[in-house]
Amino acid sequence: MTASDEIPDEQSQPPEQYHRMRDRVLRPELRKNALAGLLSGLGRLVDIVYPPVCPGCGVTLGSHRGLCARCWAGIRFIERPYCEVLGLPFSRDLGPGILSAEAIAEPPAFDRLRSVAVHAGVARRLVHGLKYRDRTDLATMMAAWMLRAGDGTVEAADAILPVPLHRFRMMSRKFNQSAELARHLARLADKPLLATTLLRVKRTTQQVGLGVAAREDNVRGAFRVAAGRKADVAGKRLVLVDDVYTTGATVSAAVRVLRRAGAADITVLTFARALGNSI
Repeated sequence: MTASDEIPDEQSQPPEQYHRMRDRVLRPELRKNALAGLLSGLGRLVDIVYPPVCPGCGVTLGSHRGLCARCWAGIRFIERPYCEVLGLPFSRDLGPGILSAEAIAEPPAFDRLRSVAVHAGVARRLVHGLKYRDRTDLATMMAAWMLRAGDGTVEAADAILPVPLHRFRMMSRKFNQSAELARHLARLADKPLLATTLLRVKRTTQQVGLGVAAREDNVRGAFRVAAGRKADVAGKRLVLVDDVYTTGATVSAAVRVLRRAGAADITVLTFARALGNSI
């Protein structure tokens, strides 16, 4: 037996502390790699069972959370130039800080409104998919577009909160589409989400099909700030999230409640907004 064949004694073995330290260093990385491999495999399996398709038309895509080129081109995004208060698009650039006639004649309760797109065509189908067909998977993509449309207001905000549903409506629908958008928006922007600060205390009828005056009557007294939660609002810059802006009756009723609770600045941010007969 040569020296190299000799069995080393216990004194020459690495101490037990070394093995424990090595395991602490290596095992988290091994677990992380194993988890990444598992998730990657599951993702491929999901793509086989549920192939990625365009939520606008159903054509097969290369990945989830996107639109085909045709549907993308069909969305009427609301870009500058637009009214600094109501976000109404202008046909030509009239210079910075220009307000629309509507904003001057009837100043809204909120400070500004921003929306991703006109509520028509593909944008409308995305809203209806989220709201009526339980396509909560669309909320991540829609919230990312809303963050861009916010034009810096989300980044400057202290907190984000959704327009709430009444508890009975929540029981029948199972989820609040505005809360889903707000949740993903808060995560993307790394902002606090005030999911239970604003409450809907009046059971209102559906706003769809109602005129302007009827909508205002319907939501009068519908909201309040939860007991003990005024500190969430007082002196804060807030972003109030909803899926669609139509006449503004719902968000205006909510904004007035937040104003009475001391909110300093309120941006209303929606995925879509109705223009003309697109309601």
